[in-house]
Amino acid sequence: MAEQKRADYASTRPRADGAWVASVEDGSPAWEAGIEPGMRIVSVNGVEPRDLIDWRWEADGACCELEVFDPRDNTTTPCELWREPGQDWGIDFTDVLFDGIRTCVNACQFCFMAMLPPEARATLTLRDDDYRLSFLQGNFVTLTNVTDEEANRIVECGLSPMNVSIHAITPEVRRSLIGRRADRGIEVLERLLSGGIEVHAQIVLCPGINDGAELKATLDWVEARPGITSLAIVPLGYTKHSRRFHSSYSDDPEASRAVVRLLEPYQERARRTLGITRFQLSDEFYVDACLSVPPAETYDGYPQFYDGIGMLRSFLDEAELVSRERAEQIIALNRALVEKNLEVLLVCGEAARETIDVFCGLLSHEGRVRTYAIRNDYFGGDVNVTGLIVSEDLLAQLPRELSGSVVVLPEVMFNFDRLTLDGDTQGRILDVLRERGGLCTVSVPSPGAYLDALQEALLG
Repeated sequence: MAEQKRADYASTRPRADGAWVASVEDGSPAWEAGIEPGMRIVSVNGVEPRDLIDWRWEADGACCELEVFDPRDNTTTPCELWREPGQDWGIDFTDVLFDGIRTCVNACQFCFMAMLPPEARATLTLRDDDYRLSFLQGNFVTLTNVTDEEANRIVECGLSPMNVSIHAITPEVRRSLIGRRADRGIEVLERLLSGGIEVHAQIVLCPGINDGAELKATLDWVEARPGITSLAIVPLGYTKHSRRFHSSYSDDPEASRAVVRLLEPYQERARRTLGITRFQLSDEFYVDACLSVPPAETYDGYPQFYDGIGMLRSFLDEAELVSRERAEQIIALNRALVEKNLEVLLVCGEAARETIDVFCGLLSHEGRVRTYAIRNDYFGGDVNVTGLIVSEDLLAQLPRELSGSVVVLPEVMFNFDRLTLDGDTQGRILDVLRERGGLCTVSVPSPGAYLDALQEALLG
């Protein structure tokens, strides 16, 4: 299964301008030079670094000359670092961007930020659209705010692959969807492709706006550009706070099936000519269309896993693998559940329930392991994914009496600060569930990780 990662839903820690050192590895060149956490790298070989890209680019050799600021005495000191071939400098920074984040200049009709509850914390409404985060962290960007100088930098530094949101190709449709700077995004994209930059692209499909004939035109445009090695198509998602959208493909199985059918000839041609499927639909389309998700080989190694492309297939395949290769551990787990008279509740969003049910059946034939799907009342609309579960819904819908239950919370509902989207802490939630009598743990929502977490909780 593709590696799971925890999404960082708007860290509450303030961003600080500058290349501030977060940690230094013992025995590393930076450690030997006396660099410590809390210091700031002012320059690298005479260049003030704007971001982690500058740092990697300027500090690429066996030696680098630094200017280091120490806030304890407000001094700036030069130092020289040397390293052996293959050795890391040993510095981690507090952020990958040193000069601030590039924000969005668009007015996208489907922007999820515009559909947040009015009480959502301010950091959730920050609309980043920074090409550097596309390269460094896999964020999707529209390129509408990229200057000529920045486009040249992407090509010259080989910042590849880039993750780019296209949405539509016809100029008037793009402007309707994205805003008046929509044309700029395509100009920059063409520049990157001509410069040899690989692109993973995305379309957020909005019923009646960029589907049908417009989708076909966009697919034709992508098909003619081999530098776009994958295209993810994800359905519009809306909340109860949306003023513009009140339905999507989740409400129309036939519309979802029409999208699946439209993609099929493009996928077949790509497999025949390139050996890859290239055009990928998010899992929601297959769920909404009541169709089985495709086999693993059609996902080309899951290049857009975190855009919801192939997560269900990956989970199902890993579930079968775990049930075969870890059968003795599963037997021991079930024995412990029977001896202690416990049941397991795997908390998930409604979209994942049927898929995780398959693994529950493989894990326990006696029904002692089952899903507990949380309905998303906080966001409402058609929001039903596990990563958007909030504390308010979780605590309201889980049983008040949890004696005899092992509750497994999905790690993806928390950001790196261990906060939920409605601002509750992981620690408080676990305390509340334990007060209800539950044995609680947190796990990455994958079959292997589930089994590991349950073994740790029950068998030690």
